[in-house]
Amino acid sequence: MENKAYTVSLEKNPVISMKVVPGHFTTSHFHISHYLDVSDLKTNATAARDVARELSIPYLANTLVDSIICMKETEVIGAYMAEELLQAGTSVINSNNEIHVLKPRNSVSGKLIFENNLQEWIFNRNIILLVDTISSGRTIQSAMDCLSYYGGLVVGISAIFHACRDELHHKMHTMGPIVSSTIGSALIAGIFIAVLSR
Repeated sequence: MENKAYTVSLEKNPVISMKVVPGHFTTSHFHISHYLDVSDLKTNATAARDVARELSIPYLANTLVDSIICMKETEVIGAYMAEELLQAGTSVINSNNEIHVLKPRNSVSGKLIFENNLQEWIFNRNIILLVDTISSGRTIQSAMDCLSYYGGLVVGISAIFHACRDELHHKMHTMGPIVSSTIGSALIAGIFIAVLSR
């Protein structure tokens, strides 16, 4: 499969790119025709910082943020997002504030939970929910249920890529359309439309 992979870049910031692998990929609740490899965007400090800058834009001017909840190994991006939102001059609303970057864990029964010492950064706090990709919306719904249980106030949902039909009662912020220099934006858009139309 690796030899079939190709790279696509973010149109407005070509430095941000990811591998796309064609094939048939399934989870317990979703089928897709292309795998988007976002692992480098989540683990490479330079790439994660670039992603965080892009994902922070919708929140800079008028969204008070207390915590960023990171799902699916997005903690590096979450830390850089917090840094972006706290910069004086770019985000007057969050400068001189504290933003906590947290990750829930799974209980024995498979439910998302927060340890007792972290719950104070959820209850009645303004939260950005951060994930790598949204396909079926199940991860988001599980996280939303968890945050509701702990009394969190979700002010935004951010993802590198989003292909979920249901907006889950919240606007989802993504980095924007991705284009490929090798096959053209129409095919990439077709991939995303095919996922959306399932």
